[in-house]
Amino acid sequence: MSMRKLAAAFALMASPALATGLQIEVEGEGANGTITIDLLEDVAPAHVAQITALAAEGAYDNVVFHRVIEGFMAQTGDVQHGKLGEDLRYAGRGGSDLPDLKAEFSDVPFDRGVIGMARSQSPDSANSQFFIMFAPGHFLNGQYTVVGQVTDGMDVVDAIKRGKGQNGSVIGQPDLMKSVTVIE
Repeated sequence: MSMRKLAAAFALMASPALATGLQIEVEGEGANGTITIDLLEDVAPAHVAQITALAAEGAYDNVVFHRVIEGFMAQTGDVQHGKLGEDLRYAGRGGSDLPDLKAEFSDVPFDRGVIGMARSQSPDSANSQFFIMFAPGHFLNGQYTVVGQVTDGMDVVDAIKRGKGQNGSVIGQPDLMKSVTVIE
């Protein structure tokens, strides 16, 4: 990890109140518009710090929604393998060069518009990927870290190009996060 990234991560962890949300500009065949997210730094401070550090350095810019399941969720945030213009066959398998995070489970339910951190089978493996709920998914409660809530732009979320099959892999050109900005 570069010293710049490490310093950014520690600065955000030391003062999480600086980042209260994200503004995501989405472009694609399905969705075009802005999604505004309220980050829950009091619920998942380490996860919010990591997301805001990655957003502040532009790591999320041009990252695709690689896994989108109708009636469930849209997943994005693979800054390692999910950039537009790269071989997207590996999208969803990567993270960032920041360390994986220890789970920060809470009693915030996975309702429509909630943002959760994606992870592998280990609860302590979340890194950069996150998902936005299309509908309630309470079976995820206490199993995944909640980091935020969409406060504006659910119409944009609802328009994200859907994937195919059980795993929701997007075929062809996926919609993407053109830019992700930290807002205060």
